[in-house]
Amino acid sequence: MPGLTLDAGALIAFERNDRRVVALLVRALDHRMAIVVPAGVIGQVWCDGRRQARLARLLATDEVEIEALDDRRAREAGQLCGARGTADVIDASVVLGARARGHRIVTSDPADLARLDPRADLIVV
Repeated sequence: MPGLTLDAGALIAFERNDRRVVALLVRALDHRMAIVVPAGVIGQVWCDGRRQARLARLLATDEVEIEALDDRRAREAGQLCGARGTADVIDASVVLGARARGHRIVTSDPADLARLDPRADLIVV
């Protein structure tokens, strides 16, 4: 069954207790869908762990996989950025990870992700 890959906007919305995002994640968990967060996305949103308890709990659950940004994926992301004329390697890593897994991407930034992959399956929050 396909899953969800979350970008920074999705994590920020979850952290702010956005009802749409919370409901989406609850439904995904109820249906045993995979939920993936690329490690670079965490770097974009992590500011002060003492104030991000809600996000910390989500990321610590067994149901959420943190996808590493290793050398191979970093190079692929850089190459995708070069091919599409963009510069956000983290967005590119989101697109590549979701594409490889057949996931939908939960995002607040559909234009940038669609530029990287016009066929990406986006859920806009």
